Amino acid sequence: MTTPAMARASRPAGAPDEDTVIDVRDLRMSYGTNQVLTGVNFTARRGEVLVLLGPNGAGKTTTIEILEGFRMRSAGQVGVLGADPAKAGEDWRARTGVVLQSWRDHGRWKVRTLLANLARHYEPYATPSRRRPYDVAELIEMVGLGEQATAKLSTLSGGQRRRLDVAIGIVGRPELLFLDEPTAGFDPHARRDFHDLVHRLSDLEDTTILLTTHDLDEAEKLADRVLILAGGQIVADGSADELARQVTRDAQVRWSRNGERYVHATPDATAFVRDLFAQYGDEVDDLEVRRATLEDTYITLVRSHETGHPDEAADAFAGLEVSDR
Repeated sequence: MTTPAMARASRPAGAPDEDTVIDVRDLRMSYGTNQVLTGVNFTARRGEVLVLLGPNGAGKTTTIEILEGFRMRSAGQVGVLGADPAKAGEDWRARTGVVLQSWRDHGRWKVRTLLANLARHYEPYATPSRRRPYDVAELIEMVGLGEQATAKLSTLSGGQRRRLDVAIGIVGRPELLFLDEPTAGFDPHARRDFHDLVHRLSDLEDTTILLTTHDLDEAEKLADRVLILAGGQIVADGSADELARQVTRDAQVRWSRNGERYVHATPDATAFVRDLFAQYGDEVDDLEVRRATLEDTYITLVRSHETGHPDEAADAFAGLEVSDR
């Protein structure tokens, strides 16, 4: 009997599948004798938000560029939207969007004029199921540039320029969107607006999003799944909560009583806190329950991979002064 999982495993990368948007198997990349990617494997489903994390030099940019079709791989199989990016044509490229860290253009362009010119490129690629491109006026409002619609690019602030970068990336209503450090230069308000936009694209537009960021708090807020790239391979793949449980299943409960501080590690923080109050009641002060953040998890898993000693890395994360109350 062939299960769905067996069927997916036996299907060649790039084979059509209505839900699989990215299918990467044993991806390898070398620059001369320097092996950057030594066997990367992962998939992405329609409407998922994936965050790719890794130390500087781990190969994140190389991986993204291969998926975008901008760089040839050394070996392995890559399927993106049912095609090999290295061989795909303009109709395939019209289904993807890219937001780079910076975008060079002429400062005399006006926001609306630039987006209108770019939008015309996507008109021939509209389908009954996906209208292309976005209406330019709607798009400008989506990214928060309504007041700058007639402004020249040279007059935009850094944050406004970044909003325009996002608009350029999604003007063609992509099915797959690549975001490279998308909120660099954003103030907190603009960052929150961007997070809302990402959720709108994934939830309402069914857009698959693959982004890189050094902001682990942002990654934790946005990601359906987190991929950690280290040593040329994906060393962790799962939700932030799933990865945290690989590091430790315990939560840290911290409190004070009669001026003394206590810390206790427990897999069931709710039950422990309930018992704590039943025993000490109003004597309990400064109660805090802390679970592993994505930053904790990321540092621990990367350290584990680099040292080859997962137990030591987990112990370093824990660092607990455990008390029996």
